[in-house]
Amino acid sequence: MRPAWRKGVARVIARGVAPPESHHQPVDVQEPAGAAFPVRVAALYRFTPFADCAALRDPLLQVCRVQGVKGTLLLAPEGINGTIAGTDDAIGQVLAHIRRLPGCADLEVKESRAAALPFYRMKVRIKREIVTMGQPGIDPLTGAGHYVAPEDWNALIAQPDTIVIDTRNDYEVAIGSFSGAVDPHTRSFSDFPAWFRAHRDELIGGKAAPKVAMFCTGGIRCEKATAFLKAEGLDEVYHLEGGILKYLETVPAQDSQWQGECFVFDHRVAVTHGLQPGSHELCHACRMPVSATDRASPHYVAGVSCSACHTERDDAQRAGYAERERQSRLAEARGEAHVGAVLPPRD
Repeated sequence: MRPAWRKGVARVIARGVAPPESHHQPVDVQEPAGAAFPVRVAALYRFTPFADCAALRDPLLQVCRVQGVKGTLLLAPEGINGTIAGTDDAIGQVLAHIRRLPGCADLEVKESRAAALPFYRMKVRIKREIVTMGQPGIDPLTGAGHYVAPEDWNALIAQPDTIVIDTRNDYEVAIGSFSGAVDPHTRSFSDFPAWFRAHRDELIGGKAAPKVAMFCTGGIRCEKATAFLKAEGLDEVYHLEGGILKYLETVPAQDSQWQGECFVFDHRVAVTHGLQPGSHELCHACRMPVSATDRASPHYVAGVSCSACHTERDDAQRAGYAERERQSRLAEARGEAHVGAVLPPRD
């Protein structure tokens, strides 16, 4: 049965009845590498049971190192999540390895290009959850909401009775979001359940069958957020298939309801429509995104401070940051890695 919000042409996918072209299919690179953007960036996640994460970790880390791939991959009993970057062939080799892991044969990958490696190191970590919500019993494999394709998202959020919620952290929302979306002002995703419970009445407004649409960067947080809302008794819960990144890749800028830039967790900092690099940089002191306007502030010193953190650091800390920045620039001038450099083993 088609959902009430979109009759006739809506492509809303419920888990378990997804058609062959659904979000579960691998996504290939659609744009040529080109000399300007030679690095292939792959963001991925998959909810699938892993009985022994420790047995999976070392072989996965080894293939990443052999291929010269950088980034972070998280393993947990509930699956895999992360973003990696490298040459086209190297990423292909790592993805082939991941797709041989239990339940990952049809792993979804969201890809983009970068001018240089956006990560310094390669890390494969074992965690309790691949995205931390801290709510036992929430299972995205069986309880996630309805997926809404990017091309149908505008129609859903334009409905006056749709409650649109941005499930990301406050510093992410600050640089871009969908017009009219509710900002929970959370510092971490694990704060989301308490926020929803505290504000449920004002959000729902006495509606007998509230309609909620949620979104996040790549889709993984909404897998859990929609499952959580359904566990809280809401039935008409939707989320943006592929997240903001897929929307920016798919929906033409002239038709887009997105405002601003999308924060990403690598050294690109933010992307815009077409997944082009954004204008924000990262403050190396507090790790917050810094806009061009922020960089014009007298409180901004590259690598040392920004408007958000200049009052939170003492002189000794600022001196340490300044020295780190100086060493990083010197290493860059020599063509060497400073952060993330692989040191030779000690005798």
